[in-house]
Amino acid sequence: MTVSDIFIALGVVIIWGVNFVVMKVGLQDLPPILFSALRFLFSALPLVFFVKRPQLPQLPWRLLAIYGMFQFAFQFSLLFTGLKLGMPAGLASLVVQLQAFFTMGLAVLVLGERPKAVQLMGALVAFCGMALVAVHLEGKATLIGFACVVLAGGCWAVANIATKKMGQVSALSLVVWASLLATPPLLTLSWIVEGAAAWQLAVDRFSGKTLMTLLFQAYPNTLLGFGIWSMLMRKYATATIAPFTLLVPIVGMLSATLLLGESLQWWKVAAGVLVLGGLALNQFGARLWAMATAARY
Repeated sequence: MTVSDIFIALGVVIIWGVNFVVMKVGLQDLPPILFSALRFLFSALPLVFFVKRPQLPQLPWRLLAIYGMFQFAFQFSLLFTGLKLGMPAGLASLVVQLQAFFTMGLAVLVLGERPKAVQLMGALVAFCGMALVAVHLEGKATLIGFACVVLAGGCWAVANIATKKMGQVSALSLVVWASLLATPPLLTLSWIVEGAAAWQLAVDRFSGKTLMTLLFQAYPNTLLGFGIWSMLMRKYATATIAPFTLLVPIVGMLSATLLLGESLQWWKVAAGVLVLGGLALNQFGARLWAMATAARY
């Protein structure tokens, strides 16, 4: 990766990490599925009237629908539900990054990619960080909430593979139109599952704070973050880009500690170190090994 693209990816990581705090705050006033629906409604409108839909043959409707459903509708309804059911923001930011491993596995099965041995070693190191969190789950992190966040990571992985199969499409166009496609099924599901009473309560509780959380969700987090992410996924190998998201929990846990007062125990710090080490091994391990081998001879 170029140095500029590395810094761009790190910028997205920071936005996504802080966003877990924003989501936790927004869920104080909104039910999870409705919150997700409103997020993507804001992401789509009014830009959909000014941004052309990605055109054939680069992006057929089927592929656009898969991306919109898995990247937005499924992933975030599951993630928001997990947070609502008790998963702390910092831990949720870590667990959802299982998507990096799901993505690498799907890339092998669907795209025929073959990660290098050092990248697999990096994934193993980072997975040890995930395992450390799993064995220290607090009582309030319910089993159902944990399962919802894990499934959200799986949905993100499917969307990553869909992105790899796209042609050269505008990142802004992709995110805006995928947000539009995700909104109606989310609104319908919210009405069926959460009900009219939950909608009325959301209207009663709606405030400036609620609006700010929605705006942050829609613009820097969705339009900017996922637009850049889709561009990087098309530009580089999956095993190179996907592990960057393993840095999201570092930001997520620190911001949750500073802004929400969540505890930062030793095992969370150790898990973060393992995740960071795994990413460093994934990104720079092969290069350092080649340099060491060349120096030896």
